Amino acid sequence: MSMENIFPIVLALLAIIVIFKSIKVVPQQSAYVVQRLGRFHEVLQPGINFIIPFFDSVAYKHSLKEIAMDIPEQVCITKDNVQVAVDGVVFLQVVDAAKASYGIANYKFAVLQLAQTTMRSEIGKIALDSAFEERGNINRMVVAAIDEASISWGVKTLRYEIKNITPPKTVLMAMEKQMQAEREKRAVILQSEGEKQSAINQAEGQKQKVVLESEAQRQLQINNAEGQAEAIRAVANATADGIRSVAISLNEKGGMEAVQLRVAEQLVEQYGKLAKSTNTMILPANFADIGSMIAAAMTVVKSQSDTPKK
Repeated sequence: MSMENIFPIVLALLAIIVIFKSIKVVPQQSAYVVQRLGRFHEVLQPGINFIIPFFDSVAYKHSLKEIAMDIPEQVCITKDNVQVAVDGVVFLQVVDAAKASYGIANYKFAVLQLAQTTMRSEIGKIALDSAFEERGNINRMVVAAIDEASISWGVKTLRYEIKNITPPKTVLMAMEKQMQAEREKRAVILQSEGEKQSAINQAEGQKQKVVLESEAQRQLQINNAEGQAEAIRAVANATADGIRSVAISLNEKGGMEAVQLRVAEQLVEQYGKLAKSTNTMILPANFADIGSMIAAAMTVVKSQSDTPKK
């Protein structure tokens, strides 16, 4: 093969290489930093991009996705001088590829160190008992500290979460005893409160019982009194009706004769009962003269019957 035939082939291969080097395909959620002759030129966005071969080169490749970075366990000293082991996880995202490339040599290492130092500082401000309750505040303080420092790094700290706070075994045992004592204290308090409430309820029930019984007794007495009064009124009304009937009968024809007969019957009946109840009887001197006794009784009846007329 002559040189005239090789030259077009070499030229075609060179053109293919130039075209291949001039095209850069950037994946979604990625950013490529391009340098031209050693200096920053531009940041390629996702899609097809064209650069100048041999002059431009891709120096850095960054993922714009959220990154979860583990923070290794470290020993921190609390405000009350207790050593605790703390680890966590931080979530980052590159928001400026140029600053992430030239603002710091390794932003991941820097964020890791800053998270650990901030965590030690925040743990040192609080006591051990408050460390478990203040996890949310500690997380916010760490995020604020990292975010403030990473402004020039082109990195945004989204959130930080403490995974574990592990005190020494001796401290754990003491905390367990303290919690057990606290639970027993609450149980005793609850039991005493229950007994107190039970006694109050019983006293209140007894009070209500006495009140209700007294009210019932009062109502019973009132009902009895009303019943007796009603009975007395009924007897009085009946007696009055009977007296009125007798008075009316006395004025009618044969009334006096009927009264004489009734008085004689009552007299004989009463003396008969007296004779049955005892063997000794004291009789009036004129007992044989029944007519005179009936006449005396009729005189009384007649005088009483004449009184309404007067």
